[in-house]
Amino acid sequence: MEVRPEVTVILPCRNEETTVGACIDEAREVLKCMGRNGEILVVDNASVDASAKIAKSHGARLIREPAPGYGNALRAGIAAANGDFLLIADSDTTYDMSDMAKLYRRLKSGRYDLVIGNRFAGGIEAGAMPVSHIVGGRFLSALARLRFHSKVRDFHCGLRGLSRRAAECLELKTEGMEFATEMIAQAQAGGMRIGQVPVSLKKSRFPRSSKLRTIRDGFRHLGYIIKGER
Repeated sequence: MEVRPEVTVILPCRNEETTVGACIDEAREVLKCMGRNGEILVVDNASVDASAKIAKSHGARLIREPAPGYGNALRAGIAAANGDFLLIADSDTTYDMSDMAKLYRRLKSGRYDLVIGNRFAGGIEAGAMPVSHIVGGRFLSALARLRFHSKVRDFHCGLRGLSRRAAECLELKTEGMEFATEMIAQAQAGGMRIGQVPVSLKKSRFPRSSKLRTIRDGFRHLGYIIKGER
């Protein structure tokens, strides 16, 4: 009889053939160190490289979401996850996967429904993020705190976790990077308990091109903050 995993690690992936394998291996090692039964779920988001093949070769469960977009990928991953606790991370080696243990402990305690990483508190390695993104991220997070009456310091952190019960209560609809803001805004509006933990951001260990588009994605976040649900 197959045992249902307690934890699902969701890795959205679009053209990350140089890094996705390392992220899967690191996530598996973290689950082992935590002593938790878990699965690693890679959501291949319209990749045109060998990402899917590499993910499967490293033992991840693979699903495909043909519609490109961070929100599309994560909505598909959340819907397909089998775990009681869902941990989300990028598949580009910029996050320290060991920080997932902090998220899990907060969720497992039962005191929080959603836990968000805070890169500004945990440290951003030089060169890990353009200065414009750091300034823009702080600015947009400050606006979102005012708009949604939230205490979250880093609305756009890609390392976050939530309980299955919380995931089932959220009605997430956005398709792009603004999904990160929507998740927190909806949780806040629904009276969910939101925790924060310091996490570190580092330069990718492998050559890769960023999927983030400063102006386009910044305006998508701003648009949601202006028009989004309270």
